[in-house]
Amino acid sequence: MGLTISAIELKRINEPLKQAFKTSLQTVTERESLIIKVVSDEGLEGFGECIAFSTPWYTEETVTSCRFVIEHVLVPLLLDKTLENPSQVDEVFKAVKGNRMAKAAVETAVWDLFAKKRGMPLWQMLGGKDAPVPAGVVVAADEEKISDGVAAAFSAGYSRVKIKITPDSNIGLLKEIIARYPDMLFFADANGAFSEASWERLIAFDGAGFTLIEQPFAEQQWKLHARAKRDMKTAICLDESIGSLADAERAIAEEAADILVLKMGRLGGWSETLKVVELCREHSIGMWVGGMIEFGVSKAHNLALASLPGITLPGDFSASRHFWERDIIAPEIRIENGKVALSKDAGIGYCVDWQREEGASW
Repeated sequence: MGLTISAIELKRINEPLKQAFKTSLQTVTERESLIIKVVSDEGLEGFGECIAFSTPWYTEETVTSCRFVIEHVLVPLLLDKTLENPSQVDEVFKAVKGNRMAKAAVETAVWDLFAKKRGMPLWQMLGGKDAPVPAGVVVAADEEKISDGVAAAFSAGYSRVKIKITPDSNIGLLKEIIARYPDMLFFADANGAFSEASWERLIAFDGAGFTLIEQPFAEQQWKLHARAKRDMKTAICLDESIGSLADAERAIAEEAADILVLKMGRLGGWSETLKVVELCREHSIGMWVGGMIEFGVSKAHNLALASLPGITLPGDFSASRHFWERDIIAPEIRIENGKVALSKDAGIGYCVDWQREEGASW
């Protein structure tokens, strides 16, 4: 059941965050993004989202670089192509080196398109489980605001809270906060803030009560991550280190992680991500779906990913109103009893407001 790509459109959106998102790398107060629409010869529409940031503080790709690559390189490669299955996009794009976030924005839209062509939810087309997805939220704030942020997450019904940490974090305060909520999971995310020089500070987090510590060291510090996995009781999770199937294979071979974070944008889209999922299943590596302060299109794809067997830890799934006054999708993503219900509609299961003005906020 093939289809032909008849049009590919792009729209830039920009929205202030309701509250600043602070990490060891950057403080984000505004989010710029690209929404991609891929149209078939039958008039069906599939949507994807580019999760690159405006400047290269997190990855080398940016919104501007992705827009150039999409418009001038990827669109000419894919336009008017007839595809029998969405995995063919990955093959078409192999002519282009790197630029995984740009590729993922377009490739994921084609997967949405094929699910709509087949008249089924994307999660169902992928073999996902029809069950609500456990939701987690990130508390990325100054130390004096962490306690209030966790309390708000608890009141909103989230089943997991992720707290940003650095070598200077107040471990005693974090331990005290975690102890208040015995029924919640707590993840620590360092964004590579530690080094060999701050090793003892990392070890001190072992007794704080976190389920895992995400990316304690820089992305290429494989030996330090393997050492942490070996010496610490708390599970070690890799995020920024995993940008391809080869990276996941290396993490397993070097015993550098107990758990991997799945981010389709950084992996280049669905095809590569599904290969990583299968690899993790084969080696009993834990998995969860990471977020990028994204809008609802990306989050809808991530919900389909989180439905797959083997992905059991709560991912970065906040309600639409957590970051934005209003999302670009309808209906809004809502949290009920700590989970997000999967849509039964075809494709990603949400309508996209394509009439939003280019680059405008709500």
